[in-house]
Amino acid sequence: IFGIMSCSFDKVGGKVEAVLSFKREQLLYDIRNCAYIEGHVMEGDSVHQRHMVQDVGEDGNVDRVTRVLDLNVARCREMLYPFVKREVGKPVLDDVLRETPVYGIVLSLPSDFSQSTLNLLEHWIHEYLVCMSLADWLSITYPAKAEVWGVKAGEAVSGIRGCLHARIGRTRLRMHPF
Repeated sequence: IFGIMSCSFDKVGGKVEAVLSFKREQLLYDIRNCAYIEGHVMEGDSVHQRHMVQDVGEDGNVDRVTRVLDLNVARCREMLYPFVKREVGKPVLDDVLRETPVYGIVLSLPSDFSQSTLNLLEHWIHEYLVCMSLADWLSITYPAKAEVWGVKAGEAVSGIRGCLHARIGRTRLRMHPF
């Protein structure tokens, strides 16, 4: 029912409700793939160091990634606050580790919001989740490369914000005498 990422729409009260969904397994695939490449191109002959970088998806290690994904999905929802406003529905929260199979972000958008902007937003969020997870993992296993992934995550944040600021209101071109 869900792809790697998925958008669905429903018109509600003059607005469009869109759901961005991200499959955990697809996010983990990208995280593992990038960690493998980082380990493969590492300088030096430290097999143990290489192994630690590449084992991001192994039992136990993936629990850290799960916590970081949960945190960053929450950050994305907060970044998208003007479109995600929801009443408190669960006033009691706990910190039990759960492996969410699909992360969803429900957006209430203006009816003239662009499909292409929504698609771009979806890709930027996916990139942000992967980069933040890698930055966190590498901060533990290969600190020299953590900053690179942090910078990439920052670029994704700029992309997310750019999508939102470009589409929050209608653009009105002023008439010029020339």
